[in-house]
Amino acid sequence: MSVPSIGRFTLLLAIGIAALAWTPWAVAEPFPLGPKACQDCHKDEYKIWEESKHFKSYRTAHKADDAEKIAKAVGGKKSMKRNVNCVVCHYSTVQKEAGAKAKVKAGPACESCHGASSDWEPIHFEYGGKDVKREDETPDHKAKRIADSTAAGLVWASMSYDIAHNCLKCHGLARSEIDGEAFAKMLEAGHPINQSFEIVMFSQGKMHHSLDKLSPAQLADLFVAGQAAKLVSATEAAAKTEDAKYKAAQTKRAADAQAVLQALPEAAELIASPSEANARKMMEAFGGKDLSGAIGGQIPCAGSDKENLMQC
Repeated sequence: MSVPSIGRFTLLLAIGIAALAWTPWAVAEPFPLGPKACQDCHKDEYKIWEESKHFKSYRTAHKADDAEKIAKAVGGKKSMKRNVNCVVCHYSTVQKEAGAKAKVKAGPACESCHGASSDWEPIHFEYGGKDVKREDETPDHKAKRIADSTAAGLVWASMSYDIAHNCLKCHGLARSEIDGEAFAKMLEAGHPINQSFEIVMFSQGKMHHSLDKLSPAQLADLFVAGQAAKLVSATEAAAKTEDAKYKAAQTKRAADAQAVLQALPEAAELIASPSEANARKMMEAFGGKDLSGAIGGQIPCAGSDKENLMQC
């Protein structure tokens, strides 16, 4: 092989290695930085979270009567904070860097709903330069910052289906990281499942932490997104096992969501074939349409004086 050929081969090899390094499957998964990474800029929301059940559960969840029994039933460590099946929903973890060991540091927190922040946090809090403050950010930079942080995995509060999807995965006992047999063992050991969990009542009540009040149209949009997420997660979960108790619980969740969505013509395809793709397609079809007239009366907090419902 001639010297020029060797040089060309080396160059092609280097290009090939670089290309492999940038393939999607070679990129490290985003990892959680923990709630304190959000604290400096979201002080008020952080203070509200510190008074929430999610925050307090870090010190109480493992003390529940059946906690150790349930953890042992699904295998692994009997301590909830060391059992991977329990950590998925009950705790927030923190990593110093990609590949580092994730450490349990808090109960469900910011990233539980808004996504692991290692990729989007540096973008989300950069306003156009080292010394540029948020109030001085240009409109063009803000638009780009929002687009880039979204592409990096940030789930904004306005992304109603994504928020609902993240909440319903845990509150519906339907996390994809946990197999159906493990969920069946949890139920058998006494783990509760709240089949009637509803995102508006929860997010605008006990777990409310936004400083903005949602309009009736926004509440309706969130409610519908929650029903869509419920239908999708329940349908997928019911197919994960033949355990009668778990399957029946998920089938009921799916049926309840279908009953609500029947009022919306745009939901026909989702009802016929529940999937995340069809759920997103339905939400896009609404195009900002005010759904409060169609399903407003079905929102649990509408016109209600239920305890802790702050905004409905």
